Amino acid sequence: MTGALSGLRVLDLSRVLAGPWASQTLADMGAEVIKIERPGAGDDTRGWGPPFAKDANGNDTTEAAYYLTANRGKKSLTIDITKPEGQEIVRNLAAESDVVLENFKVGGLAKYGLDYATLSKVNPKLVYCSITGFGQDGPYKDRPGYDFMIQGMGGLMSITGAPDSAPGGQPMKVGVAVADIFTGLYATIGILAALRHRDATGEGQYIDLALLDVQTAVLANQAMNYLATGNAPGRLGNAHPNIVPYEAFPTADGYLILAVGNDSQFKSFCAVAGLDALPLDERYATNRKRVANRTELVPLIRQAMVTKTTDAWIDALEKANVPCGPINTLDRVFDNPQVKHRGMVKQLDHPTAGTVPTVANPIKFSKTPITDEKAPPMLGQHSDEILRKVAGLSDDQIAKLRDAGIV
Repeated sequence: MTGALSGLRVLDLSRVLAGPWASQTLADMGAEVIKIERPGAGDDTRGWGPPFAKDANGNDTTEAAYYLTANRGKKSLTIDITKPEGQEIVRNLAAESDVVLENFKVGGLAKYGLDYATLSKVNPKLVYCSITGFGQDGPYKDRPGYDFMIQGMGGLMSITGAPDSAPGGQPMKVGVAVADIFTGLYATIGILAALRHRDATGEGQYIDLALLDVQTAVLANQAMNYLATGNAPGRLGNAHPNIVPYEAFPTADGYLILAVGNDSQFKSFCAVAGLDALPLDERYATNRKRVANRTELVPLIRQAMVTKTTDAWIDALEKANVPCGPINTLDRVFDNPQVKHRGMVKQLDHPTAGTVPTVANPIKFSKTPITDEKAPPMLGQHSDEILRKVAGLSDDQIAKLRDAGIV
């Protein structure tokens, strides 16, 4: 493989989304990622469909679209880690790896001799990253953690959705599993930092990453709004707590996102919208005053916005350098000329589906471009290869392990 991380080996014992998202990101950048899966079953997400990838005849394959989301570029090795022989193989692989990534419950791998304390003795330079719902310590450490409940517990749902006073107002989760995805990205960042430390000192280290910690961290400005005032922010629908006007407005044929970020842009917007008097009104002259008087201002803007179509507004506002955009359905997202130009969809060769689509990694490197993506692997697709080349087993040894259900 080529890429900025070429030469690194990652042993991935994680499943579902947060861990696989991290290891997929590392694989995109050139790391060799060995995905350890249960014989005969594999990652739970392989069966999380429909939809499933289609073969050349339009029939479902065994690969769910969900699984294809987060396992690009990896090699699949099936091992029963509950058996001593399987544990020994994993320990031998860890001795030849740079990173171990796992998302078992706290202490779940210790009984198999696959915890950090054990593997770091085999490989002192090992970077070992554990992902759990609540971390390795604290009163909740033994609880299971899932994205939906973490979005709720971590406060995100309390600030997402329309207010109770609006029709249909209630707390809402985000449309994708953002707690998992952010955790996967933080895991990637932490692993790369730990590898930099290892390269400088020769020492590996342990990374303890919790979904609840991550969700709390990414509350960002909303967290600081609370910490600075002691007042918990509420739900504003599509409005912004600190900027006005910065929300979705109905138009003559749909909706438009208006994202006015400063006073100059507000003046430009008002000139286009025929609301020239508003910037001269003391109540709306600055963003701070617009936030304080949003209840009076927003209805005035709504009255103007419904007079033109979304495309007409975009054409006029873009010429005035006022940030705005449509609310696209996913078919329109992937048909967008900018998304197409940036190559955000790729087709990857696949053993049973012929090809499968993938959403490209958004990082554009100038010297080490991401160009060598491989389709997510079939279950156990690379078992023999890894057991021979990395674990050093013979064909006879592999055959005996397979007969015993170990691999």
